[in-house]
Amino acid sequence: MIIWLASYPKSGNTWLRALISSYYFSQEGFFDQNQLKFIDQFPSEKYFENFIYNKEIPGEIAKYWIEAQKKLKFEKKIKFFKTHSFLGEFNNYNFTNKANTLGAIYIVRDPRNVITSLKNHYELNYKEALDFIKSEKKFLYDNRKKNNYSDFQLISSWKENYLTWKNNKTFPIKFIKYEDLDNQTFLVFKSVVRFIDKLLMNNNSFDRKKAINSINSTTFDKLKNIEKKNGFAESVLSNNNKKIPFFNLGPENNWKKILNKDIQIEIEKEFNEEMKYLGYL
Repeated sequence: MIIWLASYPKSGNTWLRALISSYYFSQEGFFDQNQLKFIDQFPSEKYFENFIYNKEIPGEIAKYWIEAQKKLKFEKKIKFFKTHSFLGEFNNYNFTNKANTLGAIYIVRDPRNVITSLKNHYELNYKEALDFIKSEKKFLYDNRKKNNYSDFQLISSWKENYLTWKNNKTFPIKFIKYEDLDNQTFLVFKSVVRFIDKLLMNNNSFDRKKAINSINSTTFDKLKNIEKKNGFAESVLSNNNKKIPFFNLGPENNWKKILNKDIQIEIEKEFNEEMKYLGYL
């Protein structure tokens, strides 16, 4: 069975993975980049090795999303997976279902800050980043692999990504806001651990010391230093084949200081209802 760590891109998924992996996959809670392998990305090509499909067609892999998850279920282990996929159908194929999913944690972030991170990460201008975040047809794949869409994820727009997970009634989902995790890290992370333990029917008491170690070893500055010293597996290459820093602005990513006013207004208009519901407006 799978526990999903889901989000729209650049919403704090990697930080959440670092926290959870250090708590559940280390002895004392100290983070090591190698722990992230225990919360892999789905879909990824390696989970479809025994399926026959045309890798050069975007979305062709969707027909095997559920079958690949069934194979993982036969291992009779709980699997954590990161995903940016929206929770819906592509060409009448569901991304996941109740039979393969134990639960999910969804982290959402103010789209006015998401867009500035997208702009850096994908080397976009503001207009391109705005089109990115608004597009219901937007998908991601590993562009380091030429003509290979095995890692295809339909992320849709910021709005649809969030709403498809929010409106799901099929399995338990815990929603957290990036801003709450940032401002009340211990309390929010504790609630995440308790949610996971409930899914796992784990009767062990919450390990406060281990949680504090996880938090202290995954601060933005710590993660940024790890990337500087050892690189970071999920950083992407620029158009000049240079790695773009994955951990870029961190706390300095404040839309009030850096976001173009016209873009701000457009985002608030496009996502008005959702932003009001989440307390961003």
